[in-house]
Amino acid sequence: MLKNSQIRIVLIFFILEVITITLLYGFEVSYLRNIEAEALAIESAQQIVNSIDLKVISLRKIFFSIIIGSAFFTSIAIAYISKKVVVPIRLLIADAGRIAAGEDVEIKNSNTIKKNNEVSNLSNAFNVMITELKSNLNELSKQKKQMETILNHMTDGIIVFNTKGNIMLINPAATRLLRILPEDENFEMIFEKHNVDVNLEKVMYLEKLMMYEKRVRIGDTHVNILFESFKDENDKLAGVLVLIQDITEHVKLDEMRKEFIADVSHELKTPITSIMGYADTLLEGEYDTEIKNKFLNVIATEARRMAKLVSDLLDLSRYDSGQVVVEKTEFDLGQMVKKCQEKLQIEIDKKKHKVECFVTANVPLVYADKTDIERVVLNILSNSIKYTNEGGTINMYVGFVYNDAYIKIKDNGLGISESDLNKIFERFYRVDKARTRAMGGTGLGLSIVKEILDRNNGSIDIKSEVGIGTEVVIRIPTKAEKNLKNSQE
Repeated sequence: MLKNSQIRIVLIFFILEVITITLLYGFEVSYLRNIEAEALAIESAQQIVNSIDLKVISLRKIFFSIIIGSAFFTSIAIAYISKKVVVPIRLLIADAGRIAAGEDVEIKNSNTIKKNNEVSNLSNAFNVMITELKSNLNELSKQKKQMETILNHMTDGIIVFNTKGNIMLINPAATRLLRILPEDENFEMIFEKHNVDVNLEKVMYLEKLMMYEKRVRIGDTHVNILFESFKDENDKLAGVLVLIQDITEHVKLDEMRKEFIADVSHELKTPITSIMGYADTLLEGEYDTEIKNKFLNVIATEARRMAKLVSDLLDLSRYDSGQVVVEKTEFDLGQMVKKCQEKLQIEIDKKKHKVECFVTANVPLVYADKTDIERVVLNILSNSIKYTNEGGTINMYVGFVYNDAYIKIKDNGLGISESDLNKIFERFYRVDKARTRAMGGTGLGLSIVKEILDRNNGSIDIKSEVGIGTEVVIRIPTKAEKNLKNSQE
């Protein structure tokens, strides 16, 4: 836009130079001719010296005249440039500064626009450029904030290293998972202290290691670290991106799966071995009726135990896969507990226990799957009967608190240690494995109880002391809570 103004400036200085050179050249030619003519005319050396002095003085006068003339022309050129170009640009810069400060300003200088239409066009173009620049900066700022928010709230850790191994970007999750300290400034310092066998150069420059994965345990946390090189816009290696994932839960689930398979195999192997052993013994020879009946009773007992184990495993599998349909109805909890006691009366009589059931008046109807809750009560009451010494006492209480009905089953049995209480709901966990197997337990009963209560919005709490007894409290939602939820919906 300043093309014409630039041409004018160049022409002005070109003309001044031509004038100056012409004057100097003319002076030089005239001066040399005079020297030549006078040298012929002058006869004495003194006259020559005097003549040279006069010429030097004349030369100085002419030289200073040329300088003054050149300065005069230059001043005219500078004044013209200042008026036509510099002043409008200064006004433009002042307006641009106000625009950059955030003011809503339009460049409106009538004198400038009238005198220099090109600078006016530049002003308009500058306004457009500033507007677009502000828009682009706002968009970049918005994208930066969005990226920072995403990185700060990611559960996975992200670290970006440059080709020298220095940290370019890191989010809080990476700092937490790798326990990075302020002094951990580069790639080697971070990963060497966790004994991660990885080399930055190999990851960047070896094609086979362009993506490298490593599992590491840091304290109680298991992390999966993925290393991958990345390139810049010129397709040159720019550094390494590291992704850190917390896989602690996955590792625990994998360990539980392995333990579960081992436990199932062991639990099935024991009864199968007994059945095979007694069956082979019967087939090998002739035995009297009493021995045959004894062997057959062992076979039948182990077969029932194996059948119960398989049944419990199938139930847990259905609960895990969500195939069990919970059919909730309203029923009287007190009546159901008394029926459970009647079903187990033979076992109670065998061990000569004293079992009593107390039902508080005005207990609302509960809202749950009746078959499931009955199974829960039978399991807990059966455990109390099994693990209470002969002639023990078992009391059952049915009551109501807040919006939940509750069943409390308290015995004076063997009890459970505090260290075992946190693990009793784990599958195949037994406080005393030998004692549990002898009494026909599978180690899955309380796991099933927990699954049932979770699906019926209930809960279970167990308190126990070794040698004193155990207290189990089961809470179940009531009809009143059901109606409250329906009204809220």
